[in-house]
Amino acid sequence: MSYIGKEDEVQQRPYWRWSKVDFLPEESFQNWNTYLSALSQIYSRFNDRLLSRSDDANEITQLRKQSENDMKRCLTWWDLTWFGFGSVIGAGIFVLTGQEAHHHAGPAIVLSYVASGISAMLSVFCYTEFAVEIPVAGGSFAYLRIELGDFVAFITAGNILLESIVGGAAVARAWTSYFATLLNRQPDSLRIPKGSYLLDLIAVAVLAIAATTAMISTKKTSQLNWIATALNTLVILFVLIAGFAHANTSNLTPFLPHGAKGIFQAAAIVYFAYGGFDNIATMAEETKNPSRDIPLGLLGSMSIITVVYCLMALSLSMMQKYTEIDPNAAYSMSFQSVGMKWAKYLVALGALKGMTTVLLVGALGQARYTTHIARAHMIPPWFTLVHPKTGTTINATLLMTISSGLIAFFSSLDVLASLLSVSTLFIFMMMAVALLVRRYYVREVTPEINQLKLAIFLLIIIACSMGTSAYWGLRPNGWV
Repeated sequence: MSYIGKEDEVQQRPYWRWSKVDFLPEESFQNWNTYLSALSQIYSRFNDRLLSRSDDANEITQLRKQSENDMKRCLTWWDLTWFGFGSVIGAGIFVLTGQEAHHHAGPAIVLSYVASGISAMLSVFCYTEFAVEIPVAGGSFAYLRIELGDFVAFITAGNILLESIVGGAAVARAWTSYFATLLNRQPDSLRIPKGSYLLDLIAVAVLAIAATTAMISTKKTSQLNWIATALNTLVILFVLIAGFAHANTSNLTPFLPHGAKGIFQAAAIVYFAYGGFDNIATMAEETKNPSRDIPLGLLGSMSIITVVYCLMALSLSMMQKYTEIDPNAAYSMSFQSVGMKWAKYLVALGALKGMTTVLLVGALGQARYTTHIARAHMIPPWFTLVHPKTGTTINATLLMTISSGLIAFFSSLDVLASLLSVSTLFIFMMMAVALLVRRYYVREVTPEINQLKLAIFLLIIIACSMGTSAYWGLRPNGWV
């Protein structure tokens, strides 16, 4: 139940409610006359949303009241650090390393992980600074709404929802494939063939279990994440110890078979093995001391993850010649080449545990994004409600899980999942721009001439980035 004070009387409202005002509260939707009146004002309304910006106080205080109940502050830097491991270390490290070492970087794949790790860390700095100053559940959506306005936030919200729904479905279907591999079966053997579709009930079940855990308790989700991540850590330690025990330094020659070009081609791909850390910033409302715990959790986990990734890449390169690495099952086949055929099951188990924690932390982070998007009334505000007993966002979690489950059940997502990289990079780029705006622009204080200078310099920075990318794409063998 939730309580709303109105002068001297207190109105009690149930959490589960389905009235029109909970989905369409604006005056525009009260009747057909108000709706038609609102349609006639489209230009002025659009112009208002295009130019309007939120502020820190509105995001931190006013919007949170729409959830009627506060989320429970139960997380510490220790929880956030483990959430960082759980959200980032998935199957990517086991899959992408072999592919890129074989095709592009060779033994220099370790330098690719260094380059992409530094790039990811710069994005982490942006998220950390915002999360400390604006500790709300909306993450990048809230930060961009304050600095770049409602229109940019609206585009960001679309990217976040796309990335969350399709990304969750893709990971869930990959979970089924790895589970089949663990049972020594073909990846698609556990799916149900129906015409041109392969229906995946297991993916739907895994999503439902992760979401149920996230809805019951954030702290219990954290504890389960500890256990799963600890098991995954043991698998990674095994890979490192066994890999270096069978290392042969001659496999590192030649170290740069494709030169600097190969390093950065691989870095652009393995960068996505670092994805997921933005979920940590959405847990600010549930963190006991956000200004201390979020920097420790985010920076601590990402620093350790970068070192672990580099060591894993190095162990693979030293265990087997890069030309002989199997791009589809790098670690499994490398262990088989040194007489440890049984290790492929352990690698599959590690990838499975990694994807489980990615789904678990994703269920938390995605729902908190959705909650704050609903607070801004970009989707129905029914999804803002926080349950008074669990202190979790049940409605928002259900929305994301049902949407992901429907897609995971029917679609293989081969093409759609590859589009997620565009959404991710777009949001990270906008976060960097928003941080520059926050540093150099103060509303109603910064002179117009300085506003113009800032706008020009931002356009130059963005144009240079686009120009570099275009040059790289058009002349991949150029000297630059």
